[in-house]
Amino acid sequence: MTYPNTQLFIDGQWQDAADGRTLAVFNPATGREIGRVAHAGIADLDRALVAAQKGFEKWRDVPAAERAKIMRKAAALMRERAGEIAGVLTQEQGKPLIEAKGEAMAAADIIEWFADEGQRVYGRIVPSRYNIAHRQMVLKDPVGVVAAFTPWNFPINQVVRKMAAALATGCAMIVKAPEETPAAPAALIRAFADAGLPVGVLGLVYGSPAEISNYLIPHPIVRKITFTGSTPVGKQLAALAGKHMKRVTMELGGHAPVIVCEDADLALAVKAAGGAKFRNAGQVCIAPTRFLVHESVKAEFAQALVKHAASLKVGDGLTEGIQMGPLANPRRLTAMAEFTQDAVKRGAQVAHGGARIGDEGNFWQPTVLTDVPLDAKVFNDEPFGPMAAIRGFNTLEEAIAESNRLPYGLAGYAFTRSLKNADLLARRVEVGMLWMNMPAMPSAEMPFGGLKDSGYGSEGGPEAMEAYLNTRAVTIANV
Repeated sequence: MTYPNTQLFIDGQWQDAADGRTLAVFNPATGREIGRVAHAGIADLDRALVAAQKGFEKWRDVPAAERAKIMRKAAALMRERAGEIAGVLTQEQGKPLIEAKGEAMAAADIIEWFADEGQRVYGRIVPSRYNIAHRQMVLKDPVGVVAAFTPWNFPINQVVRKMAAALATGCAMIVKAPEETPAAPAALIRAFADAGLPVGVLGLVYGSPAEISNYLIPHPIVRKITFTGSTPVGKQLAALAGKHMKRVTMELGGHAPVIVCEDADLALAVKAAGGAKFRNAGQVCIAPTRFLVHESVKAEFAQALVKHAASLKVGDGLTEGIQMGPLANPRRLTAMAEFTQDAVKRGAQVAHGGARIGDEGNFWQPTVLTDVPLDAKVFNDEPFGPMAAIRGFNTLEEAIAESNRLPYGLAGYAFTRSLKNADLLARRVEVGMLWMNMPAMPSAEMPFGGLKDSGYGSEGGPEAMEAYLNTRAVTIANV
């Protein structure tokens, strides 16, 4: 399966960087270089900015119904090319082919939903309290050129959520996609270009994250910033955007609690939370991490989760039947080892896993830690890997307090048969997304975002559209 080199996409053209620089792309299953990606410099960014402004001036005047037709064509191309795109994505990111294809197919669903939602961006007429002849209008206009910064764990999904909302509202966008996984987001951009998107409306660059963000965010052409990534980096970018009065959407780190009540369906809890935990090798911002299990069922749950983890087939995502691929880079292996060693040092037990697999590629055993103390690193910092940490609780209030203890508030999970418990959890667990008795199932029509240090703004539902719109008041007096 051939892996392509990736170029920049500027002003409707695929092109090398002006100075010819490139970066290496590695297959995380082998550790070997598989291709190159163009490294943008300031000259490339300047060209992308000028093109985006011109593209915006055209795209904002295209009727929403016409924009929707182009977006729907792009969605159809994503479905047609999903198999090919999946092979590329697995090579550069590591996730199993079935997950990679699912990501490409889900992108088509997201594009279509936002294409339709863009046709429902309405203003309104407000009767005047002063004069019946005054026509008061509320108008919704696209904010302008958007700079998007996206991570490597879901290199299609994290781009398309931003892009689809921006395009549906009439904005243009420059995407700074991840250098580790460049070809998959390029395939997404290509689908839009092939669908007939006007030149300049979308731009794609790669390079030094700090250089690109420090140049694009303050630039007067850019009117909105959207970022998905770690909380520390998000805070830096938000501060820079605030300095220049730029609108911001932030989808940042999480540390999702999983509350398993004494009346929970344990088989369901293990299947749902276990599946969500080890999907994409745990490199998911909404992955279950802190497993808070009622003392009366803790041993049974831990035993079942260990059995689930032990049953997973780990290997190269291109191999049929593989359920968990490698971690994306060697840094994640180091992090997993540090989390494990710290937990054991503080009294936790390694019930399963806890070590690297082999000496080629970035493979780590699905890991289950039990009796994890609250001061362990894994209960305070996001592990972002295939590691489940279990500790017990006696009362639901105690579990809720622990869920809310950290400054993160992205996602949470709970398992209970009690309507009373479910109601209390829904009201008290401080997260932007809470799934009960099920795995995470985000959809385009539902809000996607967090609270507290996990960010602000939404990348799903009608709420996502507002961040890309200016609301203006216009009053006309008939004379």
